[in-house]
Amino acid sequence: MKPRETERRHTESQQLDVVLCLDPDLLWFRGHFAVQPLLPGVAQIDWVMHYATTILLPGWHFQQLQNVKFQSPLLPGATVTLTLNWHAERQILSFSYHRHDGDARHIASSGKIRLCR
Repeated sequence: MKPRETERRHTESQQLDVVLCLDPDLLWFRGHFAVQPLLPGVAQIDWVMHYATTILLPGWHFQQLQNVKFQSPLLPGATVTLTLNWHAERQILSFSYHRHDGDARHIASSGKIRLCR
């Protein structure tokens, strides 16, 4: 149920950028609106936690969703960049998804999650 990853960059020790292709056949799109499928927020949070706890912060776990804002839908076939930033002093993981539109990037969603060990 994970998207196809095309690129991964550790730009800093506390930041991770992952470029993802949202294959129209992803299970998440099935039944999530017949007229225009879109990627559910729960899938976006699942992917944030997957990349955070397997690559950026092994050994850390979800504690609390601090806030989340869905600004524009992520549609089948889209290419997006997921950016994770770890703020160790506050134990907060901030994230954002940016849709690719040619060379332009548009924010689709963002939020903050408190993690614990």
